[in-house]
Amino acid sequence: MNIYKLLFITLGIISMGVGMIGVVLPILPTTPFLILASVFFVKGSDSFDIWFRGTKIYKNYAEDFINDRSMTLKRKITLMMISDFMLMFPLVMIDNIYARLFIITVVIFKYYYFIFRIKTKKE
Repeated sequence: MNIYKLLFITLGIISMGVGMIGVVLPILPTTPFLILASVFFVKGSDSFDIWFRGTKIYKNYAEDFINDRSMTLKRKITLMMISDFMLMFPLVMIDNIYARLFIITVVIFKYYYFIFRIKTKKE
């Protein structure tokens, strides 16, 4: 097996594990980690990709976004609130104006992306 494929499979398993932890811990966003796992499995192995797409966690948390770039309003709000909460700490703790401006830029881009680039679908 190619070393890169093994690396992608390993990163996919780690991302999937973090995504699964995010299902039970509301502090971790589930969907981004599962999308990342899907990307790693596609690059790593066809059989891992097929297996991952057949799992219930993929179908419940990532399939809608990957298939048609849409999310429910509840999922969008949850992801935005969690990421805002996580970005609040460095914004308050860091005393560097450039780092703060960068974080603020990331937050603005995130809101633009979630509002205008990701379709909202009914639950």
